[in-house]
Amino acid sequence: MSEIISRDIPYKLYTSQQVKVGEKELTEKKGFEMYTLMKRAGQAVYALIQLQYPSADRILVFCGNGNNGGDAFVVATLAKLDGRNVSLVFNGQKERLSEDGLRAYQEWIDAGGDITEISEEDIVSSFDLIVDGLLGTGISGKVRPQLQNLISKINHLSIPIVSIDVPSGLCSDTGGKLGEVIKSDHTVSFIGVKRGLLTGYARNYVGELFFAGLGIEDEFQRCYPTNVSVLSKTELLNCLPKRESIAHKGTNGRLLCLGGNSGYSGAINLCSRAAARTGTGLIKVLCHKDSSVSLQVSCPEVMTQSWCGDNRELRDALLFADVVALGPGMGRDQWAKQLYMRISDVDKPKVLDADALYFLSLAPNKDPYRILTPHPGEAAMLLGLTVKEIEQDRFSAVHDLHEKYGGVIVLKGAGTLIYDGHFIFICNAGSPAMASGGMGDILTGIVSSLLAQGQSLIEAAKTGVLLHSVAADQIAEREGPVGLLAGDVIQEVRQVMNLWLSESSL
Repeated sequence: MSEIISRDIPYKLYTSQQVKVGEKELTEKKGFEMYTLMKRAGQAVYALIQLQYPSADRILVFCGNGNNGGDAFVVATLAKLDGRNVSLVFNGQKERLSEDGLRAYQEWIDAGGDITEISEEDIVSSFDLIVDGLLGTGISGKVRPQLQNLISKINHLSIPIVSIDVPSGLCSDTGGKLGEVIKSDHTVSFIGVKRGLLTGYARNYVGELFFAGLGIEDEFQRCYPTNVSVLSKTELLNCLPKRESIAHKGTNGRLLCLGGNSGYSGAINLCSRAAARTGTGLIKVLCHKDSSVSLQVSCPEVMTQSWCGDNRELRDALLFADVVALGPGMGRDQWAKQLYMRISDVDKPKVLDADALYFLSLAPNKDPYRILTPHPGEAAMLLGLTVKEIEQDRFSAVHDLHEKYGGVIVLKGAGTLIYDGHFIFICNAGSPAMASGGMGDILTGIVSSLLAQGQSLIEAAKTGVLLHSVAADQIAEREGPVGLLAGDVIQEVRQVMNLWLSESSL
């Protein structure tokens, strides 16, 4: 692979404005033109084309008015000079090009290129590859209707697409859609990876993400701090719970799992089994009386007790526990409400999921000693928004959840976000293979287990989310993405956990 592009994505993530300011200041400091970066960006995209599409002879390049369009002019020129047949559609106005964009435009013309008008039928019959340079990271507001129509037509073609910096129509800061969005096969991000490319709707449109630092990435990351980063296994290895030679079940954490209403024993079963496989020493489940027998049979390693509203039983269970997991299979009836009300103010570290989040939404309160793990629907309920509003800007959603409820927030979904009030972490693992019932229940068990074994709230959330996703990814890679069950992931979690522990001791 060319040295100027890489599949390895830097851990630090940025907004488009941070990159815009940084690249300008660094070019001034280093004494070269911004046009140098435009040339390098075009070279990086063309290096990707050479790598991924070496036999693509007929290339159609779409250019817009911004610097993104200038990069596209550079790509077109390089491809033409390399002997490929290039057609260029300029969806802009020459007089609106920046000085650097105008230079790139002129180099295209000087290389013998021209501006073409082309119909959808011509695209279908004539091209091997499309380069998307229509809209860049600077777009604000909705995409114009005429351009949305063009993007829609492009997406309906069976032609591979490479996007420059961001698929046109996608907000690189939030991962939200600004209308129709180019559905790319590959995207190249420059200097600092834009945070919105890794979460939410972006997962549908970015395709395979490549990075090109354009020669200033190291200094950029040193000089410009950010509070958003990708979850790193290397970082997490240092905080995994270690077992001493004299460890026993009482020293490996005591977890109380609350839930399992009548007809919903499966969720608390998955939660407790996942906690056991993650290494918790002792686990007790308090559940509805109708669920206790099935739970005792399915997981004899877990202590199971039915709860019928007795305060003393609940008090004794809480005295046993280091950590409380509340919500899996809890339901929303009177039994569940009683259970939630008696636990919500308990002074123990807690992990809340599922129906516990429903009851929290009815009586919001802040608690710095808990982890909330909502999926987008639950996040919408907690904030009084729609799922679409949550997914349109997941960064704002996770911030608002923390402001309203405190603690550590785990906003599940494509590109799970974790926020503790200071830093946001994005999980770049996981896949649609995980879209099946019970996955959230085992995540609650994993995170609760790590918390019970001594990790901090943020360490448990980060480690648990990545462990969960990596385990699922490994199974999907071996066996395929369809039909993956939450129960399948539990045994794999144990294997990944032990592998990480062995790596941490090297």
